[in-house]
Amino acid sequence: MLLSTVLRGAMKGVYRAGTPRYIHKAALDISGIYPPISTPFNDREQVDYDKLEENLQKYSSIPFRGIVVQGSNGEYAYLSREERLEVVHRVRQKLPKGKILIAGSGCESTQATIEMSRQMGEAGAEAVLVVTPCYYRGRMTSAALIHHYTKVADSSPVPVILYSVPGNTGLDLPVDAVVALAEHPNIIGIKDSGGDVTRMGHIIHKTHQLGFQVLSGSAGFLLAGYAIGAVGGVCALANVLGAQVCELERLCVSGQWQEARKLQYRLIEPNAAVDSRFGIRLLEAGHGVV
Repeated sequence: MLLSTVLRGAMKGVYRAGTPRYIHKAALDISGIYPPISTPFNDREQVDYDKLEENLQKYSSIPFRGIVVQGSNGEYAYLSREERLEVVHRVRQKLPKGKILIAGSGCESTQATIEMSRQMGEAGAEAVLVVTPCYYRGRMTSAALIHHYTKVADSSPVPVILYSVPGNTGLDLPVDAVVALAEHPNIIGIKDSGGDVTRMGHIIHKTHQLGFQVLSGSAGFLLAGYAIGAVGGVCALANVLGAQVCELERLCVSGQWQEARKLQYRLIEPNAAVDSRFGIRLLEAGHGVV
């Protein structure tokens, strides 16, 4: 009864290995670097849309592939549905043509995630980033998660990117679930923020023939991700050192591994400050956000 309350019947059907395989089509190439932007607030604790626009103008001079909105750094858990959608709408209006907008649409229930994904697509997102439901993490088995994501992807008007961020959710999306979900034609990749490069390599090895795309979830292991076949990164550090993170991408893609290694070393300490020591506060201070 508890699980059906959380996922609205997520165990009624299960995507099983051995069933006819989906034909995967790369609906959207998401390779490249994306800053997961913060949501600026004013002193009345309201979303500061003027500051958001100012931040976007700063990003426009950096060769990002696109922007991630309503990820963990966007503090989506503290925003209303209306605020989440309005932020995406405003970003899409200001984002230059050709830049990809990925919007976080994850909610705790399957039905709520389906609805949020639909609305994010209508607001202008070209893909949705769907975090694992985690409140009842002890019941989030591979079967439950496969069914959850399959239902979301079946209904989403835009491609779905899986999001595993155990540091926030306490839940790693199991590798067997990722491999099964990679066969879905509307699930195009994963942002893996766990930092386990062996796990990332296993996923890439098991899914590369499907055109499934893996994004490193931190600049701290961006070089390692590229070395094993990741296609890019969603990196908090890119909010404050965007040009350097994009340069690391360029060096990796062009095979200049010695230079890339030197730059990766230089980014380790500032990345730790962003990811662990100061977090979102540092990102906001870096943009002059209250």
